[in-house]
Amino acid sequence: MIHIAHWIGGAERPGTSGRVGPVFNPATGEQSAEVDLASTAEVDGAVAIAKEAAKGWRSASLSKRSAVVFTFRELLAARTGELAAIITAEHGKVLADAAGEVARGLENVEFATGIPHLMKGSFSEQAATGVDVYSIRQPLGVVAGITPFNFPAMVPLWMCATAIAAGNSFVLKPSEKDPSAALWLARLWAEAGLPEGVFTVLNGDKEAVDALLVHPDVAAVSFVGSTPIAKYIYETGTAHGKRVQALGGAKNHMVVLPDAELDAAADAAINAGYGAAGERCMAISVVVAVGEIADPLVEAIAARLPKLKIGNGADAGVDMGPLISAAHKEKVIGYIEAGEREGATVLADGRKDEISDKSGYFLGTTLLDNVTPEMTVYTDEIFGPVLSVVRVDTYAEALQLVNDNEYGNGTAIFTRDGGAARQFQFDVNAGMVGINVPIPVPVAYYSFGGWKASLFGDSHMYGPEGISFFTRGKVVTSRWPDPGTSAIDLGFPQTR
Repeated sequence: MIHIAHWIGGAERPGTSGRVGPVFNPATGEQSAEVDLASTAEVDGAVAIAKEAAKGWRSASLSKRSAVVFTFRELLAARTGELAAIITAEHGKVLADAAGEVARGLENVEFATGIPHLMKGSFSEQAATGVDVYSIRQPLGVVAGITPFNFPAMVPLWMCATAIAAGNSFVLKPSEKDPSAALWLARLWAEAGLPEGVFTVLNGDKEAVDALLVHPDVAAVSFVGSTPIAKYIYETGTAHGKRVQALGGAKNHMVVLPDAELDAAADAAINAGYGAAGERCMAISVVVAVGEIADPLVEAIAARLPKLKIGNGADAGVDMGPLISAAHKEKVIGYIEAGEREGATVLADGRKDEISDKSGYFLGTTLLDNVTPEMTVYTDEIFGPVLSVVRVDTYAEALQLVNDNEYGNGTAIFTRDGGAARQFQFDVNAGMVGINVPIPVPVAYYSFGGWKASLFGDSHMYGPEGISFFTRGKVVTSRWPDPGTSAIDLGFPQTR
């Protein structure tokens, strides 16, 4: 059986805690590996190495850092298929989706190669007589990333590329459910010429997370996961003096107005609702059908479901793979049962799909109609291949439904009416908005993050806000005496 170790000081290091966790292939249900789980002592040792490495890396020139990141970018682009296969084997998503995940992560690496420009400050000459003032941005030191199972490559790349380019050392604590992608990335950073200790992988569970959150030498923590854990990460990290960005859960709505192009909306609902088996924080889980489009839209979505091929994500032609674990499959089934019990109309029942009885953690697609905001399938983030349809009569009702929800991650509107779309983007309380785009994940030169219970902290991830998060500003006020003169002035600095 494969044994997955840590990556510390530029090399793989077996764990010393004596604790390991199982890693499964979701398509077969068989254990494929075991992963070391770090102890607090191991975290302390790894952070000490990262702290020492940060001193030298911070001193490296911007051009040197950019060159290493660019080399990493070239290596990653050339080996996308290799990493995608690793993701599929441990997460279960289809190969095309895994390759897409790597591509979106690669965009952030490309953004980070521009670090010489991104780290530029400002300069004011002669702010006062003989006085210049300028601002600079400097790295924090050791920073950590705690990442989820559903994007084992993309989310780490959202964090580490920016953090490393900015001059920090980065400690990654990946999900113990699919840790191999993180080790693969560590080897690639080493091949790209990153100095030892600047990128660390600590596999582990809550013990490792807690050790990072309270460690005095970890300056910042970036997290993506569920809302309860995001809140815990934020409260614990900030209580220990850390800068924290903690991205939580979501309940993303797709509002479909009566004038929307029907086929495009139905296709979008399928892709955004069932892609990656619904295990996306940006998945559409609620379709809000406004007025007379409801019946034809629901019929169009239902008609497309039998055409989806569900199976091993490594097989050609498969549209949707399994869920991440047996426990999560049972949790999703419980939500379907609750929806049926609470009065939703079950138009397609994933529990009855023959694929659900096969080995592995497969579950067919479920479509629930006539869902209301009081139902559990509406209030909770299901994180599975379950799409709910809520029917409303007006645009105003649809907007209120979205804005009243506790989450504010992403939302979308489908319409041909530019005025309605513009009003929606103006009024809706969500951090990311799609107009005829169902999954509005921003490109790398913007930033990713939601509002309300979908984000704890005041900083979104990657892009310009990522640079700000992984650096801190410093303002220097400088005055040099005129050549050949020297005088002592004990007065308070004046601007005139």
